Amino acid sequence: MPALLPPALEPFLDVLRCPVCRARLRPGHGSLRCPAGHTFDLARQGYVSLLTGSRATSGDDAAMVQARNRFLATGGYAPVRRVLTRMTADALPGQGKVLDVGCGTGHYLAGVLEHLPGTRGLGLDTSTRALRSAARAHPRAAAASWDVFRPFPLADQGVDVVLNVFAPRNPAEFHRVLRPSGRLIVVRPAERHLAELRGRIPAMVAIDPDKEQRLRQALGPYFQAAGTRQVEYAMPLSGQEAIDLVGMTPSARHLTHADLTARGPLPAQVTVSVLATSYRPR
Repeated sequence: MPALLPPALEPFLDVLRCPVCRARLRPGHGSLRCPAGHTFDLARQGYVSLLTGSRATSGDDAAMVQARNRFLATGGYAPVRRVLTRMTADALPGQGKVLDVGCGTGHYLAGVLEHLPGTRGLGLDTSTRALRSAARAHPRAAAASWDVFRPFPLADQGVDVVLNVFAPRNPAEFHRVLRPSGRLIVVRPAERHLAELRGRIPAMVAIDPDKEQRLRQALGPYFQAAGTRQVEYAMPLSGQEAIDLVGMTPSARHLTHADLTARGPLPAQVTVSVLATSYRPR
């Protein structure tokens, strides 16, 4: 039986575009299709598959998604989600559309939608495993497979807020799809983020000391900063939570369980330190 159009996706039909020819997409028989006949399947798990051609391979695999779901369910990053939600609410006092680029399992988008009842959300990610969770994260959260480095399958100036949380960035596309009055909110790790874990596990992906400078250079032609908030706190961790925290990051792709425990017990507490910045389009 063909999958039905997810109710959360319907409000985005006016801004979704065919990734092949840029025409509008309309519901078909278990799919979205454009007038030229390009067809994109609606998965039974609730997301739409828009990726065409060669598939991106950098998305979370099943083990990473499971680790992410377990860790985020502990509430360890709840202060980060609260700050992101407040910043989104400040940028979007009324109803609107929120695009979460690199949405993962939809955890942060769901937090935003819980507190903004008139708002709709769309999450984009390359990982179909993660999108299965994202499509169920909130009744007003839609999900679609897409690669952040390609032109987004969305109309110009079609969304009110773009979220980019611990994810790759495409500044030109962020700018194109945002309304002139919209906001981009970027959340990224600060220098001390998970320092205790990185000190115990040298093979973990390091935080580039030039990260902030590169971010300013990348966003500068398109956006101007409207305010930054730093979130920093000590987070207690059980052994399994520490393993899941590492297991949901890009470091998981080249670390084994032996790598995690080779230097003794993992830290029982780590520093969470992130920066969240709101940007206005230029």
